[in-house]
Amino acid sequence: MRFDQGSDRERTDRRWQPGVGSGVSAPPDAPESTSASAQLAGLEARRHQRHEAARRRRRRRRYVLVGVAALIVLSPALYSYTATMLQPSSLPLGVRSVEWIRNHHGNWLVDEVEHVYYSAKAPKKGGPQLRSLPAVGLAPGAAAAERRTRARAAAWPPRIKPVLSVPLPGEGIWKRTGPLVGGRPPVLVTTFRDEPAYPRIVAYVAWFDHTRTALAFYPGRYEPPNAPVRGPMSIPSNQRWRLLATFNGGFTYADGHNGSSINGLIYEPLKDGLATLIGYRNGRVAIKTWSGGPNAGPQVAFARQSLPPIIQNGRLNPALNEGSQWGYTLGNAVRVWRTGVGIDRRGNLIYAAADDQTVITLARILQHAGAVQAMQFDINPEWPTLITYGHHGGLDPTKVVPNGQQAVTRYLVPDDRDFVAVYRRLPGPVTVPFK
Repeated sequence: MRFDQGSDRERTDRRWQPGVGSGVSAPPDAPESTSASAQLAGLEARRHQRHEAARRRRRRRRYVLVGVAALIVLSPALYSYTATMLQPSSLPLGVRSVEWIRNHHGNWLVDEVEHVYYSAKAPKKGGPQLRSLPAVGLAPGAAAAERRTRARAAAWPPRIKPVLSVPLPGEGIWKRTGPLVGGRPPVLVTTFRDEPAYPRIVAYVAWFDHTRTALAFYPGRYEPPNAPVRGPMSIPSNQRWRLLATFNGGFTYADGHNGSSINGLIYEPLKDGLATLIGYRNGRVAIKTWSGGPNAGPQVAFARQSLPPIIQNGRLNPALNEGSQWGYTLGNAVRVWRTGVGIDRRGNLIYAAADDQTVITLARILQHAGAVQAMQFDINPEWPTLITYGHHGGLDPTKVVPNGQQAVTRYLVPDDRDFVAVYRRLPGPVTVPFK
C-alpha cells in the first residue's frame, strides 16, 4: 500500500486556508468575537430605545398635565366665549370676538393692538387732492326735475358751502334719494370735504324734511339693555312700504347712562344734562339738554340720549376736547369714524358721518351743514350706517355711508343695536309702530 504524503499535507493545508475547502473564512475564534459585539450593540440599542420611550412618555405626561391644567383654568372662558358666539347677533364673528375680549378683562390687549394699527393708519396732512367725490343720491338724470322741485321748495336747504378753495363737482349740492312726498323730496344727501389740511376726508350728510317725514326709534337685540318691549328689532314688515331711510343710534347705555323712552315707556331712565333727540307726537323733532326726569312724558313718541350736546344755539360746546369723555375710540385714536345728528333753524333733522374725525371736527361738520343744535351718535368703524330706500321695484336699499362691516340689509333683519327709522309722514299723531 502506498501513501501519498504530499497530497495529505496539501489537503491539511487547504483545510486551514481561508475560503478554501470547508468554507471557513476566519480563524476559529472570529465568529465568537463578532457575535459578542453584536449582542452588546443590540443591548445598547434596546437600552437606548427604552430610555427614549420613557423620556417620550414623561414628556407626554407633562403635556397632558399642562393641557388639563390649562383646560381647567380656561374652561370658564371657553364656555363663556362659545356661549356668546352662539347667541344670535348681527355682527361678524371677528367684531364679536373683539367685543368679548374687551368685556372679559382684555381691554388692555385690544387697546394695544388697535393703538399700533390705528397709529399707522392715522391720516397724514396734505397729500394729493381727490379727483371726484363719492356718488350719493339719484343719478344725474333726475337733475332737471330736482331743479324744478328746488325752485318750488321753500324748506329746501341751501347748498353746503365748500370748505376747500377749489370745490369738486357736486360738492355740497343736495340730491334726493327716493320718491317725492307731496311733490317735494323728503330726504336729501350730499358730500363735502370738511378740512383743508386733510383734503381726502369726505363727510356724508343727510337732511330730513320734518313736515314730510316721521322718525321712529327702535330698540335692538341688546340695546337698550332693559327694554320693556323689543319688538322686531328691525323695520316692521307692515311699515316698509313707507320707509325712506335708516341710520345708527347713539352711544350704548353703559357709555354714560344714556336713557331712552318709546311710546311712553322707559327703556332706560333719562338722565338730566344729556343731549336728547326727541320725537314729539305732533311730528316735531328737537335736540335738547334733558332736564325732565326719568320719563319723557305722554307728548313724546320717543327720546334717545347720547352724551352732552356738541352744539348749542349754533355754537360749539366749549367743553369739547379730545378726551375719552366724548367716546372711547379704537386704539385710543383721536380721529375715528364719528356720527352725529343736528337740528337746523327750521326744525329739520341733519345726520352726518365721516371718518378720521374728532368730536370737534364732527361738530364743525354739523354746524357747517346748518345745525343749530347737535349731539354725537355712535363712533368707531363698525357702527356708522346711513341707508336710503328708493322703492324702485322693491325697497331698493342703498348705503350712503360706505361701511364695509355692515350689510345694506342692516335694520331689515334683527340688529344688536338700536337705530332710527325715517318714514313717510302719515296723518294723525306720530308713534313708534312695532307692527
